[in-house]
Amino acid sequence: MKRLVLSLAAILLAGTAHAQTTVKSCNRDVTFDAPPKAAVSNDVNLTEMMLVLGLRNRMVGYTGISGWKTLDEEMRKNVEELPELSEKYPTKEVLIGADADFYFAGWNYGMKVGGEITPETLEPFGIKVYELTESCIHIGGKPKVSMEDMYNDLLNLGKIFGVEDRARALVAGYKAELADAKASLKAAGKPLKVFVYDSGEDKPFTAGRYAMPTALIEAAGGVNVLDDFEKSWATIDWETVVEKNPDVVVIVNYGNVTAEQKREFMKSNPALSGIEAVKNDRFVTLEYVEATPGPRNIRAVKKLAEAFWGE
Repeated sequence: MKRLVLSLAAILLAGTAHAQTTVKSCNRDVTFDAPPKAAVSNDVNLTEMMLVLGLRNRMVGYTGISGWKTLDEEMRKNVEELPELSEKYPTKEVLIGADADFYFAGWNYGMKVGGEITPETLEPFGIKVYELTESCIHIGGKPKVSMEDMYNDLLNLGKIFGVEDRARALVAGYKAELADAKASLKAAGKPLKVFVYDSGEDKPFTAGRYAMPTALIEAAGGVNVLDDFEKSWATIDWETVVEKNPDVVVIVNYGNVTAEQKREFMKSNPALSGIEAVKNDRFVTLEYVEATPGPRNIRAVKKLAEAFWGE
């Protein structure tokens, strides 16, 4: 009888060990004893990562979309069974009230350094946090952004939720699709110089060395003119844009000011009239969900490649 009890204990311990997994989240190691059952994601791109992995039944809701962005038809269909718990960044009360046990967010994607919602402030309530890889630059050093940032998040979510095979297959498919897209590039000569215009008229908000568009632009045969800007998403001045003289402007479309309005602002501003991209009317639009890390990044690369090198 004693031997049987010991055997059962060994089986239980083995099962616990098998269920437990640890992932690297920015500068932290986060351990999960079992897959989360009541997850919340912030922002449209992070929510799509959850959905593309088939994790809707592990979610109790999402936050931070309708306060800034409009869901397209594809996304509306995917989240129609889930409540939006907060139009913008959630409070602790929102997450606790939803009985959440997991929060997928990033720095400036649902969390702010020193803010109310951080991994440390949620820990006492049993809510574990996984941080978007691209956003880790806000709390410490990291390599320059690459497509691997997005792949890393999908693979880590796969480990956290016990769907590793699904995550690996998805990432392998994305890599193969991207390789095919690169192989068919009709790039000629030097990489095109590209400026990312997110928002702002007095000063532009743009993508630096650590923001996802830098990786997308490079994959499409261009180079971000602010590749030397040691920031993720940040504000610069128009004088710098004029000095960099981009060949193409990528406009990020979201919010109250439309992509067409941003384009017209640049075209009508006399101070910007000498920029090659403005003179030649070379603008391309990426939707917010394409320009930030997520499942639509490969589509974004193809769109950029066509705009850069198509007829």
